[in-house]
Formats: sequence, structure tokens, C-alpha cells
Amino acid sequence: MVVLSLQPVQFSTPKHMLLCRPGSTGYPIRCGIAEPSGEPAPMGQKTKYNDGFFEKGFMTLFARKMKKFAAPVKARTGTKEKAWWEYDYESFVDVSKRVMQGRSRVQQQQVVREVLLSMLPPGAPDQFRKLFPPTKWAAEFNAALTVPFFHWLVGPSEVVEVEINGVKQRSGVHIKKCRYLENSGCVGMCVNMCKFPTQDFFTNEFGLPLTMIPNFEDMSCEMVYGQVPPPFEEDPVSKQPCFTDICSIATPSSSVCPKLQA
Repeated sequence: MVVLSLQPVQFSTPKHMLLCRPGSTGYPIRCGIAEPSGEPAPMGQKTKYNDGFFEKGFMTLFARKMKKFAAPVKARTGTKEKAWWEYDYESFVDVSKRVMQGRSRVQQQQVVREVLLSMLPPGAPDQFRKLFPPTKWAAEFNAALTVPFFHWLVGPSEVVEVEINGVKQRSGVHIKKCRYLENSGCVGMCVNMCKFPTQDFFTNEFGLPLTMIPNFEDMSCEMVYGQVPPPFEEDPVSKQPCFTDICSIATPSSSVCPKLQA
């Protein structure tokens, strides 16, 4: 998506976005983590990030696109519309939560699809299909693009080797600790607002299969380009319970997150 919509633009890497140490696969990990270790915080703790202009630009773009689908903010004294430079990751997550309100699982996914399409130039999906047919090379190329361009959304990641239909290829992306899941603390948001809309967009709009496999034990995630995702009913995430300790809208009495049942 970045290649198609921002082809004429070249970005220089801000000082705080310098490459972190290489990952185990040899691919460098770009990140804006402010933790002393340079690694995501342990499970149960929220990772600190040092976001710059580049990252906040994407947060603002997504938040403002999603805002028109979001439930209104509860009235507060002195509350006013945010200026574009005032958006941060918390603002983006807050808008996402308000998009969920009053919508079914499928409706939430449709909103994300509309937002993604709105950010692309006319004819972009068809152009993507021509540039990146579902081949090993296309899967590996898109995995490599994911690491530098989506660190702002999911945190640090690295390209890893995966096996698809008996063929080993470097089209996997290991997200160490997903920033979106960590900040929202919501299983439903992970599944309905990220995993399934992204899988569907790449698989059906772009014609390049993608499967995302979140790990709710440590909040890591595997993205596998070139692998056809299973239907919702056959995906293990469809049976995932809430994070009862950290989700503000969790239902402890339910064996499955209610947002996955509607």
C-alpha cells in the first residue's frame, strides 16, 4: 500500500528511528522503542515508544480516516477537536475503540476495509495485482516492506523463514509484541479491527494471500504472506477469551470474547 500510494515520495530516517541491532535472521529491526533495553516491555507492562513526525503522521492519517465511523466522544468540559499534530498512538487506539461501539464483528471489519481503500489511489488494487502476483518473490518482498513501514502500528518486527505448501521462503514477519494489542488490551480489537480486515484486504483486494497468527500469551504475532487464511469459524482466535485483567470492556464470565460472537 505504501509503495502504491507514496511512490514519488522519499523519506529520510529521523535520528530517533536509526536502525536497532539486527534481528536473529540478519534483517535489521527499525523501531522507536524508548525502553533502555531496546526491546518491548515484558508481558503485563506497556512498552514505551519515542514517536516522531513520521510515526505521528501515520497515526493521524489513520485516526482521522476512522473518525467519521466512530461513536462521538462523551461530552467533556473544554474538549475540542484535535489538531493534526496532536494525535498520538493513544488517540488512534481510542478512535478504534469508538468504531467498535454498536457494530457487529463483520461491520467492524467492513469499516477497516473502507478506511484502507480510502487511502489508496484509484485502481490501486488492480495495479497491485499486476505488480505483485501471488508468487514467492511477491510474498517475500511484501514481508520485507512490512518491517520498516509498519513499525509505528505494531512495533518492532523481523522477517523470518516460513514453510508454505512444502516450500521454505522468507515471507514471514515476526512481530515481537504487537503495539496495537498491547495498547488496546482487547482481543476483539485485535481480531476484528486488525487481523481479519488485513488478511481479507491482502487476500481478496490485492490477490496476495496473508495469514496473521496472534499469540495471546505474549502478544507477539506472525504474519505469513503467501498462506491462505482459514475462515473465521476454523481459526483458533474465534474461541479466544478476553484479557480480563487489562481490557476495560472485558466480560470475565464469558468463555469467548463477546466481540467475537456478535
